[in-house]
Amino acid sequence: MPIRTFYVKPAIPEPLLPLCDMAYNLWYSWNWEAVSLFIRLGGPLWDASYQNPVRLLGMVPQERYERMAADDSYVANVQRVYSDFQNYLCSRDLWFCKRHPGVSGVIAYFSMEFGLDEGLPVYSGGLGMLAGDHLKSASDLGMPLVGVGLLYREGYFRQYLNNDGWQQEEYPVNDWYTMPVTRMEQPDGMPIAVEVEMPDGVARAQIWRVLVGRVSLYLLDTNIPDNQPQHREITNRLYGGDREMRIRQEILLGVGGLRALAAMGIKPAVCHMNEGHSAFLALERIRALMVEYGCDAATAQEIAWASTVFTTHTPVPAGNERFDPALVRRYLEPLGRAAGFDWDRLLAAGRENPLDRSEPFCMTVFALRMAAYANAVSRLHQRVSRRMWKKLWPAVPEEEIPIGSITNGVHPRGWLSHDLADLYARYLGPRFVTDPMDFSLFDRIENIPAVEIWRTHERRRERLVHFARARLRAYLAQRGAPPSEIEHADEVLDPRALTIGFARRFATYKRATLILRDPQRLASLLNHAERPVQIIFAGKAHPHDNPGKEMIRVIVHLTRDPRFRDRIVFLEDYDAAVARYLVQGCDLWLNTPRRPLEASGTSGMKAALNGVLNCSIRDGWWDEAYAPELGFAIGKGEEYADDAVQDQVESTALYDLLENEIVPLFYSRGRDGIPREWVRKMKTAMRELGRYFNTSRMVGEYTDRYYIPAARAFATLGADKAAGGRALAEWRHKIQDAWPRLAVEEVKPAALHDLKLQVGDSLAIQARVRLGAITPEDVCVEIYHGPLNSQGHIEKGERTAMVAGEIANGAVVFSGILRCRSSGRHGFAIRILPRHPLLAHPYDGRCFLWE
Repeated sequence: MPIRTFYVKPAIPEPLLPLCDMAYNLWYSWNWEAVSLFIRLGGPLWDASYQNPVRLLGMVPQERYERMAADDSYVANVQRVYSDFQNYLCSRDLWFCKRHPGVSGVIAYFSMEFGLDEGLPVYSGGLGMLAGDHLKSASDLGMPLVGVGLLYREGYFRQYLNNDGWQQEEYPVNDWYTMPVTRMEQPDGMPIAVEVEMPDGVARAQIWRVLVGRVSLYLLDTNIPDNQPQHREITNRLYGGDREMRIRQEILLGVGGLRALAAMGIKPAVCHMNEGHSAFLALERIRALMVEYGCDAATAQEIAWASTVFTTHTPVPAGNERFDPALVRRYLEPLGRAAGFDWDRLLAAGRENPLDRSEPFCMTVFALRMAAYANAVSRLHQRVSRRMWKKLWPAVPEEEIPIGSITNGVHPRGWLSHDLADLYARYLGPRFVTDPMDFSLFDRIENIPAVEIWRTHERRRERLVHFARARLRAYLAQRGAPPSEIEHADEVLDPRALTIGFARRFATYKRATLILRDPQRLASLLNHAERPVQIIFAGKAHPHDNPGKEMIRVIVHLTRDPRFRDRIVFLEDYDAAVARYLVQGCDLWLNTPRRPLEASGTSGMKAALNGVLNCSIRDGWWDEAYAPELGFAIGKGEEYADDAVQDQVESTALYDLLENEIVPLFYSRGRDGIPREWVRKMKTAMRELGRYFNTSRMVGEYTDRYYIPAARAFATLGADKAAGGRALAEWRHKIQDAWPRLAVEEVKPAALHDLKLQVGDSLAIQARVRLGAITPEDVCVEIYHGPLNSQGHIEKGERTAMVAGEIANGAVVFSGILRCRSSGRHGFAIRILPRHPLLAHPYDGRCFLWE
């Protein structure tokens, strides 16, 4: 039967209409005063609405609206917060414009998920939360940035446990008409839509916008009547379906995402791929540039490559997407041809070994080859990534592989408890909000009295215990637990005891159960008569990760052991709301990944901002952050060949650390009841970790190191109908054609084993190089030198450029000076790299010559 639809909006009294504007902008998610307005209006409806202000406004009874509209104090608060909101949106004197005046062009940030707020469930975990914080800081800094993602009808799953503690999944359907999203429409009211070709027909996607302060996030949605059933399902579930569904989603994100921006008149100067899921955008971008500039594929490829950024997030193989070549061919061969890639070349671009026809197509490999700028998300992860992907640049020393490092951060105001935010406002001043790049303000944390920090933290721990009890009671009731068990939920945990938090995705390498390996020792630790300890766990396993689910089941069973019943709790359905309670209310944040498999990790950063001390394996961000005055490290960063040995050694080290250092420090109190040394560590961690591990610093680094050079390259190469791009493409073709005929014919001095040098001496070196059709200006001839290791290999090599001199017998003599800065056994070698002023970096896997 035909159904005619209409939409009913709440009848909000005029004095309260600003609430509607604020509900549709995620600015509220990092402004407690805005959130408090919705809580005051809705009361218990706030949690019933899943902390979604748009839905809340539709749930509030009309009489409640009338009553609050007549409350002059509430109306005054609404007007004051709305004024702050408008001032924020209209501010012009922002970091980006001041630091990079005159730079134009939009940065398009693509991600499979965005964790902006619990009321917009299009995220699963750390990758999404990072993407959400990236947008929030981009807004704070005034960045010309837009986000691009997918709008999932069911989002990620909600978790519940059966009576045996086994994770079950349910997928509630999102109602976008009661969420902070707006459908993009043409002037006639019809939705703006884009088309993406699939092997079984064309999939259409409409576009929704989410306002994140000053930044817009555009999300694509294929669940529309115009589509065939199999196409409507593309945006059904985040990370759901089989391999075919996954490649459809990634084509929609990358290809459809770029087309969506074009449909709205947005032409990005820079594309940032947050993980490899969106890597197919490279093909669409090349195709679109060919049409726009009327240029050949080689020219468009130069422009696209020079203005693309890629961030890799995980060394775990499962996190680096791979597809069967036949599946890629079925979906991508036509688009590849349109972008100038024949089938063999396209497939080779996604393989570590381009000649291995049995190797699957890897999205990470493809992204690394399609982007001039690539980075890992911590310093340790950079080393791991360079080692992982070395095959892509076989001739390049590992320390020079073009994968940089920008360590992740978190958005401070989005994760600070409102109690602590009040202290920050009082002692750090208003510029903590208005000037997020002034990291010197964190020094003022030292001015906060210990008593104020401690009393604030004790309130947050009490709030966490109350929340955990209420949540446990609710879930026990849902499972039909006996009344005595439900009543006992009000007795678990102690609001005064040392509280350890462990909350993250339950993947096996994260080793959630490491602290449980010795139950007898753990029981003694937790049930100490004078120094009790308790642990709160939370987290989801991937629906297909049975070993991860087994870890959850083990923990749940342990909570039923009389020794642990009141001391260990597992909180179901981990999400952003649960995360806030935990990172704000725990005393110690535990992290036990199997080094070096954690790329970064951000939950510990959120905890540190709130004064929660970290206790972690030295992996990811903690490897570069740790210092004894900031928290605790389990081990010294060792790596093991035997997992069982590693687990035994590190679990023992953890118990020792808790028993001998952490617990005594927490319970060492003065006459005023304050653990002065513990609070000193809290303040130091808040100051030192807060100033660096935040997304203002992170986005600033992306801007200075990647976005600005990429935007300038896009403008330069695309100017005058892509004249620069054509010139660069022609140059690259010339270089690649002539490179096999390059040769280093002679090096002087030829041997150094009898030469005695001292620190401070210089050594003159000459190399005769036959260049053929290449000019000296086309290459950089270098002395690569440094200390030798026991295998005779150069370690931590340095580069010294050589200068072209006379031409002798058709060859060019290059000269350079090697300066001896340290003693020991050293070595050098001559190498040649391509050089061009418009080249982002010279590390082309095909053009790199050692003597």
